[in-house]
Amino acid sequence: MTADALQLSHLTKQRIVILDGAMGTMIQKMSLTENDFRGERFTDASHALKGDNDILNLSQPDKIEDIHLQYFNAGSDIAQTNTFNATSISQADYGLAHLAREINFEGARIARRAADKVCVAKGVRTFVAGCLGPTNRTASISPNVSDPGARNITFDKLRDAYLEATLALIEGGVDIILVETIFDTLNAKAALFAIEQAFDKLDVKLPIMLSGTITDLSGRTLSGQTPEAFWNSLRHVNPFSVGFNCALGAKDLRPHIAELSRVADVMISAHPNAGLPNEFGGYDEKPEQTASHIAQWAKEGLVNIVGGCCGTTPAHIAAISNRVRGITPRVVPHLSRRLRLSGLEPFDLRSTL
Repeated sequence: MTADALQLSHLTKQRIVILDGAMGTMIQKMSLTENDFRGERFTDASHALKGDNDILNLSQPDKIEDIHLQYFNAGSDIAQTNTFNATSISQADYGLAHLAREINFEGARIARRAADKVCVAKGVRTFVAGCLGPTNRTASISPNVSDPGARNITFDKLRDAYLEATLALIEGGVDIILVETIFDTLNAKAALFAIEQAFDKLDVKLPIMLSGTITDLSGRTLSGQTPEAFWNSLRHVNPFSVGFNCALGAKDLRPHIAELSRVADVMISAHPNAGLPNEFGGYDEKPEQTASHIAQWAKEGLVNIVGGCCGTTPAHIAAISNRVRGITPRVVPHLSRRLRLSGLEPFDLRSTL
């Protein structure tokens, strides 16, 4: 374990750690034009770039750094890189697949600069999580209802894209790898395979955070898994934390976080949306509303790491940070205790090996 990983582990045992909030929401608030997204470098781009938030790492790096700084100043301990759609797979929609490595590398460097500035100015240790999003393809579900066996991506292509992104994130200076908004666990397995290959290639081992998405009130991921099934299918990688983000607000996400907290023997993370979207696709939940829900989770001993997803802002993160301050973080159960909570005994597991 690296020195940074040890520091992060120590911090999560001392108090509830704060993730940042939504990057996309903050970018939308800027009302950037197509020319803003293109900047000076991409004036002749063949595709429209407005909406490609990740390309701003190259065309508007100062604006992305300022967002990171706003979140750190609001109380975040961990910044997520602006690389949610930075794989070659997702960037192909903008004709920029060839820039995926550079986008990830610069995204990591921008967040690292912001974290280091806060460390120098405030004397506090901050961390950078290299963000790997789910891509706009799914390895488990057919895109054609008439052909259940059809797929629009292969495991190997996903692995290759994630490997390129992960190598760049690590070389750019991240402390953590965060695989988030997991709606298809097979996609996540491709990412995790790539992460291990990147670790081997660079001779490094960073903490891995996993965050799935419960897509609706059914309580399942898009590929059909319950929280417990989601955890059991990924626990073999021994992640630093597991949790859920996006799709639901804190009120509706609570039972799924509680279930994950019951079965997982690692840190629990959660960064919900600011409620459910309104009829215009916006989010109306005020910072204190989101914070009050998350504070209740904390009082119940459900979480170790909390933040915000769609619709959340630095004001939400400041409110969450204030409300969970002083609350004891969840105690991570020992494996034997987790098995008993699941109705098993430790020897049941050993007998199957």
